[in-house]
Amino acid sequence: MNSRSRTHVIVIFGGESAEHDVSCVTAAHVLRALDPERYKVTTVAISRSGEWMLAEGAMAALARGRDTLPERLEAAGRASSLGEVMASAAGATRTVVLPLLHGPMGEDGTVQGMLDLAHVAYVGAGVLGSAVSMDKATTKRVLAAEGIPQPTFVALRADDIAGVTASGSAGHNSAIADVVTQLGLPLFVKPANMGSSVGVAKAKSLDEAIAAARAALAYDEWVLFEEAVTGREIEVAVLGNREPRASVAGEIIPGREFYDYEDKYIGDGATLLIPAPLSDAESAAVRNMALQVFRAVRAEGMARVDFFYEATRADGGTGRGFLCNEINTIPGFTPISMYPKLWQASGVAYAELIDELIELALERHERRAKFRNTHR
Repeated sequence: MNSRSRTHVIVIFGGESAEHDVSCVTAAHVLRALDPERYKVTTVAISRSGEWMLAEGAMAALARGRDTLPERLEAAGRASSLGEVMASAAGATRTVVLPLLHGPMGEDGTVQGMLDLAHVAYVGAGVLGSAVSMDKATTKRVLAAEGIPQPTFVALRADDIAGVTASGSAGHNSAIADVVTQLGLPLFVKPANMGSSVGVAKAKSLDEAIAAARAALAYDEWVLFEEAVTGREIEVAVLGNREPRASVAGEIIPGREFYDYEDKYIGDGATLLIPAPLSDAESAAVRNMALQVFRAVRAEGMARVDFFYEATRADGGTGRGFLCNEINTIPGFTPISMYPKLWQASGVAYAELIDELIELALERHERRAKFRNTHR
């Protein structure tokens, strides 16, 4: 296959969020899986401070052979711009951007909007689906409107909890005291706009809830408080555009008190059960609910939808069944991450999964182009 007939894939990694390192690891694995006979690859790095660079070191390693790539790419290279990168795609028949950017300034619709303005196809959800899914408070409000079961929650803005960044005393934070009364203890506190469990804490007292809110405000001006659900952690991967399909369900048994950042990326204490030990009826129910969530937030391409399965309430009462925790539109994507592993168990290998995502990106771009042309 000659270079002009290959699809040009622009891999963007790094980024400004606290999930920068996760992105750099993901990008190395994705590059290793891209078939050089099928794709021409350009790697673009975004530094922690927002500089865009051509990651020439990664491309040089790729040219020497995929096996020479490191386990983690460095977000470094020659200063560049989107315009320069797109100019390099001029000889390609088709161009697709693969944004491997987790968290704010990458997964939240910002990069997606820029790519829409540039009329470039890209993998994953569009601006609306990305933005709604990134903001956990907005996601929960959308799910509530759709009648999709989820844990009870309260979202507060920094202005609503004045004083939490200063003294942090309970007397200055009646709003948090009200939340504790409403949701009970323990409860989870997390920044509304963040992923990979960054900034998430389990609070067992009012003082701990205040401290956790203070920590969450370092990442976002909105803080989400959620009831602590006693249940199993179930995840489903979704793939597709207009006709999405759901993978088999998987279960995570955390190695720590809950499935936090260290459990996901640093330690190896968590256990992944694929497929999850569920009955046929339970499996069908959670897979259908994952598709409901995917459609409700206008996701496209890919997403991982996370659930709790509450068989029994903490007080011994009958549980509520599956409760949606959140949706991730750019989930972890190393070969050992849950999203690819779920698809592998469903019959789609890692490299084939990337191939399909690229084709889905092109289909969506072509479909949306007719709407863009009507405004001219």
